[in-house]
Amino acid sequence: MCDRFHIPHSLFLGAGDGRWSEADRAKALAFEAYRRSVCDQCGTRAAEWDEEQGGDRYAYVTTTVRCVGCELITAEQDQVPEGADGYGVRIGLVPRTQWEQQKRSL
Repeated sequence: MCDRFHIPHSLFLGAGDGRWSEADRAKALAFEAYRRSVCDQCGTRAAEWDEEQGGDRYAYVTTTVRCVGCELITAEQDQVPEGADGYGVRIGLVPRTQWEQQKRSL
């Protein structure tokens, strides 16, 4: 939360006045170092797999999850034209009630 709102940890805890203390800076730097160590794709860190660093080569197992929203987006992407007509086209999801309200107002 502190990273998202760019506030010192002490302020988040309700103990600070908004100024960055030495401890706040150290925590922010440590969090940034941790974030950089996490794989963008799978969310694990190399040390978790490295036995020399206390990790385990078999620390995780894979799982398959089907997201119906992602399934709908992928199916709709098949309808986007190739070439210039499809440039910049993005597929998203909106709640059906919002879609119906927009449809009625047209």
